[in-house]
Amino acid sequence: MKFLRILFLMCLIGIIGWTQSQGTADDSLEEMRSGKSFIRTTVYSEQEDMEILSLFRGLRVADVSDGMDKSGLHSIGLVDPKILPLWKDPEHFAHRIVGIAVTARYVSTQRPPAGEMEPSQFDLWESQFYTDYSSEPFADLIRKGTVLVIDDAENSDVGSIGSYNIMDWASRGCVGVVTDSSARDTDEIIAVKIPLYLRKPGRGIRPGRNEIESVNRPVEIGGALVMPGDVVVADGDGVIVVPRRHAKKVALFAREIMEKDKDGRRELYRKLGLPLDESVKK
Repeated sequence: MKFLRILFLMCLIGIIGWTQSQGTADDSLEEMRSGKSFIRTTVYSEQEDMEILSLFRGLRVADVSDGMDKSGLHSIGLVDPKILPLWKDPEHFAHRIVGIAVTARYVSTQRPPAGEMEPSQFDLWESQFYTDYSSEPFADLIRKGTVLVIDDAENSDVGSIGSYNIMDWASRGCVGVVTDSSARDTDEIIAVKIPLYLRKPGRGIRPGRNEIESVNRPVEIGGALVMPGDVVVADGDGVIVVPRRHAKKVALFAREIMEKDKDGRRELYRKLGLPLDESVKK
């Protein structure tokens, strides 16, 4: 009799366990049906960001790429070389970027364009589209040392970045912007000398062309994964992304490489009778 009671309890426990696991599985499926991210985003403090940035200050893309190789990260983080600076400063290298990634992703919209309407109606439609579908919720995340990394609707002729908003982002502490798509008002952006790396110029406004999909989630820029908090370095050679967990080691190797290169080139400058510039000064 005792044996039968034990057997009954074991069966009951098994049924309860199966029911619970089935419920968990069903919940998980429902969660995935409504959308689920599988790559975790790590949050870093501003102080942690500043400490990392101090290690990368002055480093070039080439130095960082060599540091990545030496760290066993061969070819990781190298962004498509077609994504290049909008402008260059060959004297002071003000076009260079070293910063911490805040990411945003825009996607092509399925919503119909404005069509033919009265100017006042168009203004209302445009304003509502910006507010409801294609806003800039990432702006409040920008702080000192931020690089804004925008994964956009690459095939749309859209200027998600323009002279007004890039200046607003810079006023919040953004040190530069990288996009796999386009920007407009490029003459004015060059004039105010805010670093911008892009694939091509764009013309159209966001309404009717794209929508904001996510903020501070993983994005892909020119074939490279960018996680929020990663270190982004950009110069005339293009853009490289350093995974945050490897950043200290990469910076150490890159610094050694750069200083040796500086020493060697400084001697060549003297031999050639060239005045020392920013690239070889200690």
